[in-house]
Amino acid sequence: MKKNIIIVLALMVTAGCSSKSAVTPDEGTSSQPSLSSSSSRPELPASPSGYGFDQWQTGPLGDVFYDYDSATLSTEAQEQLTQNGGWLSSHAAKAALIEGHCDARGTSEYNLALGDRRAASAKEYLVRFGVSPSRIETVSFGEERPFAQGQSEEAWAKNRRAHFVVK
Repeated sequence: MKKNIIIVLALMVTAGCSSKSAVTPDEGTSSQPSLSSSSSRPELPASPSGYGFDQWQTGPLGDVFYDYDSATLSTEAQEQLTQNGGWLSSHAAKAALIEGHCDARGTSEYNLALGDRRAASAKEYLVRFGVSPSRIETVSFGEERPFAQGQSEEAWAKNRRAHFVVK
């Protein structure tokens, strides 16, 4: 919990230098930021092909995607989370980190909060499925780690996600 708070605070401090306007209840219209060189994940030009596909994925847990300005789980997201929950249930020694992500529309502060709600909704589903909450951590990256570059609905839809990392 303290680690998540520290990460969010660090992101908020760095977001203070942003030229974006005040917090709004949408995801705005700015361009996608690129990944920093200090990130361990490469910048990816390829796009996903299929629900839950993510080239950053290093394990068997699929990502879930969200509608614009929403942390509500769609039917497809629930199906993917059911698969993820099944895998976690059969691998009790494993844990997961759920990263909440947003597209670049909206302020950094708003997107961090939205990313947190997205990660939390995925975690809540898995806990209801029967996975122990102590095995699931969440963190929000807001708009800071986009999967797809670009300013189109197609690119933005790929960035509105909860990304799963097996620990």
